[in-house]
Amino acid sequence: MQHKYNNRQKPLRSAPAATAASERSDRSRGRRDAPRPRTNGGRIIALLLLSLSVSNAPAQERTLRADPVTVRAQRALRDIGAQKTPLDTTALRENITQSLADVLSQNTSVFIKSYGRGTLATASLRGTAPSHTQVTWNGMKLNSPMLGMVDFSLIPSYLIDDASLYHGASSVGITGGGLGGAVALGTRPARREGFGLDYIQGIGSFDTYDEFLRFTWGNRRWQSSTRVYYVSSDNDFKYTNYRKKIYETDENGHISGFRYPEERNRNGDYRDFHIVQDLFYDTKGGNRWGLSVWYLASRRGIPMLNVDYKTDSRSRNRQDERTLRAVAAWDRIRENLKLAARTGYTYTDMRYRYWGDPGGDEPLVEMIRSQSYVHTVYGEFGADYYLGRKWLFTAKATANQHFVQSSDRTVNTPSGGKSAVGYDEARFELSGLVGVKYRPTERFGVGLDLREELWGSNTTPLIPAFFADFLLSRKGNVLLKVSAARNYRYPTLNDLYFMPGGNDTLRSERGWTYDAGVEFTLGDPTLKQHRTGLRAEVTAYNSWIDDWIAWLPTFKGFWSPVNVRKVHAYGLEAKARFAVLLGGEWRLSLDGNFAFTRSINHGDPQNWADESIGKQLVYIPVYSASATGTLSWRSWTLLYKWNWYSERYTTSSNETATRFGVLAPYFMNDVSLEKRFSFRWARLSVKATVNNLFNEEYESVLSRPMARRNYGFFIGFSPRWGDR
Repeated sequence: MQHKYNNRQKPLRSAPAATAASERSDRSRGRRDAPRPRTNGGRIIALLLLSLSVSNAPAQERTLRADPVTVRAQRALRDIGAQKTPLDTTALRENITQSLADVLSQNTSVFIKSYGRGTLATASLRGTAPSHTQVTWNGMKLNSPMLGMVDFSLIPSYLIDDASLYHGASSVGITGGGLGGAVALGTRPARREGFGLDYIQGIGSFDTYDEFLRFTWGNRRWQSSTRVYYVSSDNDFKYTNYRKKIYETDENGHISGFRYPEERNRNGDYRDFHIVQDLFYDTKGGNRWGLSVWYLASRRGIPMLNVDYKTDSRSRNRQDERTLRAVAAWDRIRENLKLAARTGYTYTDMRYRYWGDPGGDEPLVEMIRSQSYVHTVYGEFGADYYLGRKWLFTAKATANQHFVQSSDRTVNTPSGGKSAVGYDEARFELSGLVGVKYRPTERFGVGLDLREELWGSNTTPLIPAFFADFLLSRKGNVLLKVSAARNYRYPTLNDLYFMPGGNDTLRSERGWTYDAGVEFTLGDPTLKQHRTGLRAEVTAYNSWIDDWIAWLPTFKGFWSPVNVRKVHAYGLEAKARFAVLLGGEWRLSLDGNFAFTRSINHGDPQNWADESIGKQLVYIPVYSASATGTLSWRSWTLLYKWNWYSERYTTSSNETATRFGVLAPYFMNDVSLEKRFSFRWARLSVKATVNNLFNEEYESVLSRPMARRNYGFFIGFSPRWGDR
């Protein structure tokens, strides 16, 4: 774990009276809502040996509060039956080089389809497409209205304070369209008095430099945080190109053999700059106002394929993006009522350019220029009302107005003739949610969410989600959870209007999902109350998605989206966490995840040669697993991370006759060692990392080489301003 920056300033001594009353209400309600944890330390080792994997699954929290005092309960009313994976601060702050893609792949069952660091990284949750995972930041949706997906490589984990993954039906309470699930991200007050400063400098292989700076100021009412992150890299790693052969000849000119060439990653350099400003104000009357602003400027080369025989000097790709996001928030806390209002704005300017060889010795010519502008205005109002100790009522309305301009200019004749196409469209989206959660007894809870969505002049049918949980045994806190939901995802603007190929007759994708799981807790995995702890959870899920939108080639020479697939996605998810105090200030924790994922196309054949029916969808591994081990002693921390993915098909027919039809399984191993120093005037940390420890050669995406063993070194510094 890198230099922690939440312990340099004195915590706030007290909260306003209304806030404190709200906290007392939450604490008492949390005790009544949940069974008390029981321990059984004698069986921990035996159960650990029987567990399939180990993962990070912190206790659920009540969030009806005005400051970050954590009130932990086994099951809060809000979380009845929910399949939810919170990501704790340790995972988010593990390394400044991490994007949210790295955190999700290491700490959850999400499969990240990555083109390498500094390039596109999309998420597949429970065998679904990237557009089926919805993402919010401080309540505002991050999914592009043009593409429907999120590039997780552009979300540095150090800029996020709260992150939770909602699986399947549980996403209905967050937002619509999450056929696979949803990821909720947020920032929160630093809760410090006075000034605070944190700085981390990193240097790594391939001329990679990372810098992170955070400046905070706060008192009992005001909290301000400014975070700046910058990374630059040539990203020109070496790799063995198994997609090419160099033939060797004997003295007579006959081919005597071949070898695979050593090449460098070409055109893969990137520069990313982020700045996040948070400002919060708490009043005496239980009101809190907040403003969060996030600016991103990115310039990235698009790495050349390892089957590309062009030289660096005769071809170049580049993608530039500038994005501004801003959310203003108001929260009002009362004994049993919370009101919340949000308004926000997003602006994105994205440009892609390709320079090609016009022939001869002439300089490169810009052959493709794609430009898009997106403006989104966001508004939301919600209320939570607790009726006594057993009922929670929720209502929320969310509106988004999108304005999109997209243009593509290409050179399409040998003489340099150009053509331009594009679209200019606006769309209004409205989503309403009502929900009720009820816990009639200590052991049993049930909930129902109902969501309705409008997009343009179209509406979705009612989206219901049902939840229930039952405490099977207080001994070990064995909890059974079940949920079921119907969900819809409407087409993106590119699906409808992209030129050429857009299809304005598309129907919304629709699906049903069911899941059931069991979790148990022995001891205290956080090691705050016991010397050992084990928490584990296993979940089975089953989903059917109809009218899956897929882009297919047409006889006119371009691709077009159609509703073609009926997909059956089913599988298992397992996660667990084990922690123990070994004595002598030694601590050990083990976390891990395992996923079995089948995502099968049961749609109608598109032609007589269509062999995709009954086959696994492309780039979705059937098996995947991850594990993290942390061993700490005093101010030293040793961290080991391990990932494994089974083979992934690159064709819808699951062709394995050639090396291009399937990507081989691979293991990934990373290790780091950190030492922290504490002086009267400052705190320092020094950290060294080795990524891809065993020098694995692999591809996550066809013909996209990945880096072999590489290194990083980091120094963290935080002055003790006002600390005693």
